[in-house]
Amino acid sequence: MNKEEILKKLKSDENYYGDYGKQFLSNSDIRALLNNPLDFKKPSEPSTAFVIGGYFHTCILEPHKLDKYKVISSTTRNTKVYKELSGGEICLLEHEADSIQNMRERVLEVELFKDLIQEGKVDYEVPGVTELEGVMWKGKADIVNHSQQLIVDLKTTSSIDSFRSSAYKFNYDSQAYIYSKLFGYELVFIVIDKKTHQLGLYDCSEEFLQSGQNKVARAAQAYNEFFGDEQFDLTQFYISKTL
Repeated sequence: MNKEEILKKLKSDENYYGDYGKQFLSNSDIRALLNNPLDFKKPSEPSTAFVIGGYFHTCILEPHKLDKYKVISSTTRNTKVYKELSGGEICLLEHEADSIQNMRERVLEVELFKDLIQEGKVDYEVPGVTELEGVMWKGKADIVNHSQQLIVDLKTTSSIDSFRSSAYKFNYDSQAYIYSKLFGYELVFIVIDKKTHQLGLYDCSEEFLQSGQNKVARAAQAYNEFFGDEQFDLTQFYISKTL
């Protein structure tokens, strides 16, 4: 299968996040590979933050798909109404959906942000694959603005004042490095504070990208060590440190 056929398959979320896509490493694998290989490729439990983040992305990039989210008119997730209507799934509360709509309007009322997201030759939810450190990696860009030659990634944060430090913590540095190799453009982050709706535009320094490259190299090394042709017996894995 050639690269064009692979990308066509990865365009589907079912393939990208399913068994087919698991043959590739992605930025979301780095945390486990660097911290606890026992968690590698383990399905993550759905969370409220994940659902809210997904709704925010869909609201800006693919608003015609918002119907896939269930929104419940309830003040909390502890009410009888919520528990009955949610069916055990994590659903959006009505006030959360309203807040995200306000966040969307806030982002798009900044002319520069609207241009980066909507103007010129722009593609959304674009998959990419490439080889890095001898391993195949995948990624799916929120926005590829070919006119500006930029990858635009949307982020929400609980504190925009802490975003620069949290960007390292949440491996946005490795994301920026991987995506620059996948798509051939620099990456910028459009960030909105979930509480204050304050906005930020963050580009990536050489130091930030170098940090990301170092993480990718270490993650690839860990992958080859633990999951390569001669797989490591993970029952023998332990952490060794001096106190």
